[in-house]
Amino acid sequence: MAAAKWTAADIPDQTGRTVVITGANSGLGRASASMLAGAGAHVILACRNAQKATKAADELRSTHPSTLVASGQRIDLLMNNAGIMAVDRGTTEDGFELQFGVNHLGHFALTGLLLPVLLANPDGARIVNVSSMGHRAGRMDLDDPNAEHRQYRRWPAYFQSKLANLLFTAELHQRLSRSNSRVLAIAAHPGTATTELGKVGSSASNWVIRRAFFAMVRGPEPGALSQVRAATDPTVRGGDYFGPRWMMAGRPQLETPSKRARSTTDAARLWELSERLTGVTYGL
Repeated sequence: MAAAKWTAADIPDQTGRTVVITGANSGLGRASASMLAGAGAHVILACRNAQKATKAADELRSTHPSTLVASGQRIDLLMNNAGIMAVDRGTTEDGFELQFGVNHLGHFALTGLLLPVLLANPDGARIVNVSSMGHRAGRMDLDDPNAEHRQYRRWPAYFQSKLANLLFTAELHQRLSRSNSRVLAIAAHPGTATTELGKVGSSASNWVIRRAFFAMVRGPEPGALSQVRAATDPTVRGGDYFGPRWMMAGRPQLETPSKRARSTTDAARLWELSERLTGVTYGL
């Protein structure tokens, strides 16, 4: 692989591919959608806010007139991109700690529900989970993942959720491999990029991100290259992890996750916990 040389110009033709991207109305998701649409993919914007999603879709169509929003009958790529970062303590509708619930459990459940469609793809599909370089500071508390019996701290909770993304990817890859599936599970992180993440909250770090972060780091387009490479590079293998060459910035290349992200024991335990919490089982 020419790791240091991969750019948006290297995206293969995506004509005929159906792509589902969560959180695609802004930031990394929208940048990924634009690049993939520009390469010919049919893009489904999977967003919580319908108004923002419609606006994003209209703008994408005006930029790439040949793009259609696909029916969902075939999925070639599922990009689990949506996320939140360093928010005040809160819970999802199901009572999960907000960051663990949105960043990990939501995508675990969505992937499991869409898995039959992905497995049915005769050409082989891909699942790309977007993590963070912050996973390196993450520690999984598998006995109390929702911080019900300990003090909630916004950044450790975020780092835990991003570590969960990689443990999920690793276990999914192993299960797909054992079943001889052609579906690839891959992970990526953007390094630093200006998005809407981190702006919502009452802490000093939220204030800094709202007011000054945009001036210190690169925009979402270069940040999205890692996940777009994971989604399209024909040399990618299941279990790969892509990030910027210099961790915070640079062209995307293969990266080795942290030691904790490579724990097969934690990956298996997290999988069992996620199935129990979400009620979604994979049959793998």
